[in-house]
Amino acid sequence: MRSGHHDFVDEFRPTSRACWIVAISILFWLPVRGEAQSSSDAINDVLPRVVKIYGAGGLRNLEAYGTGFLVSPEGHIATVWSHVLDNFAVTVVLNDGRRFEASVLGFEPQLDLAVLKLDEENLELPYFDVNNSITAGPGSFVLGFSNMFNVAAGDEPVSVIHGVIAAKTELITRRGTYESPYDGEVYIVDAATNNSGAAGGVLTTRDGQLLGMIGKELRNAGSNTWVNYAVPIQELGHAIEQIISGQFDNEPTEDPATSEDSLQVSPLNFGLVLIPDVINRTPAYIEAVLPKSPAARAGIQPDDLVLFVNDELVDSCRSFRQELSRLELGDELRLVLRRGEQLITVELPIEQQANVP
Repeated sequence: MRSGHHDFVDEFRPTSRACWIVAISILFWLPVRGEAQSSSDAINDVLPRVVKIYGAGGLRNLEAYGTGFLVSPEGHIATVWSHVLDNFAVTVVLNDGRRFEASVLGFEPQLDLAVLKLDEENLELPYFDVNNSITAGPGSFVLGFSNMFNVAAGDEPVSVIHGVIAAKTELITRRGTYESPYDGEVYIVDAATNNSGAAGGVLTTRDGQLLGMIGKELRNAGSNTWVNYAVPIQELGHAIEQIISGQFDNEPTEDPATSEDSLQVSPLNFGLVLIPDVINRTPAYIEAVLPKSPAARAGIQPDDLVLFVNDELVDSCRSFRQELSRLELGDELRLVLRRGEQLITVELPIEQQANVP
């Protein structure tokens, strides 16, 4: 009997184990399959709301493309405030390949936000309702949509990345060319979301609900590592709505040092002509050097980039002028310039009172 019972048990156990394995496999397979279907549906729903933006760039390795997302059926687009918008008009490519010209409707530099409007009437486009966004915490699965690296150069859909929210914390980044003035809370994402051209894309939940706007390429101020992050849409929604309605004051507060009454020294004092300063952080490139000027005698050349003024970091045409405005007659101007791969230091005397253009 013991032998027979033993044989029966041995014959039963493999079958039993097989049944349990199949049952457990089904239990795990069903949510994964359902999640895959949900993500696929979400991607198809989100893609038509994300656009590709083409504008200024190409100078000193600055990309001429970016990403944005529709925030109204009439063609209003939210994106980051960047050099790509440093143009009278930009080109926007929709998910279906249609191309439109767009203009900058307004901006909020402190949020690193700009809103564009397609130059086309009678549109009825899919869009994100910025009032219908949600929040998420660490461990939440997310999707990132953007035109990173300009992979979608034609009418292809933008790139999609799966990731996880690692943390929600304050943005503390290194100052430099890609400095972001925004220093509020962001979603830190465990995925390579912030690449060239990705800024202005969207972060959503796995089922396509809007979470935030992907930011610029930035480094952590402490670890000097690249940060993958998105600004929560709750931080941007009010400004987006006000810009669209025309009720938003998007003029930056004037620095007293840059007013006509207080400005004593300008780039023209040294024979320097900067590239057009259209956006808040246009890099301080030299467009031209006047003949026989102090800058010409010092060997400054067109396309040189001003990095430091008297040991103070310069990240835009505006900050260059601000630093010059602090000088007085008799002071000396020391510039650190980047020319190709070289760093060049020049010193210029302040010879006469500036005429403010």
